[in-house]
Amino acid sequence: MRPELNSAKLSKMETANEMLDRKYGKLGTSTREEFEAKAKAWYYGEVLKDARKAIGMTQQQLADKIGKKREYVALIEKGETDMQLSTFIMMSEALGMHLSLTY
Repeated sequence: MRPELNSAKLSKMETANEMLDRKYGKLGTSTREEFEAKAKAWYYGEVLKDARKAIGMTQQQLADKIGKKREYVALIEKGETDMQLSTFIMMSEALGMHLSLTY
């Protein structure tokens, strides 16, 4: 049997955006923009890491394939460094991923 949702409790719950506003500031503030940039770097690093692992490639093999150091690949996968779009494209192509832009 599925438990009933308590609408009174739900109405008092903070939304994800409210929590982010409280913790990092409103959209458009420097602290929120910094958080958003770090979150995106982490996300794209995870995408690349998952793709690399799915094909059984090591960080060193990927680094060799794109002409970068393994330590740089590790930083990208952890979301600890910003990468240029050209690097993201090069890495994704080396992993057999295909990018497409839509408008």
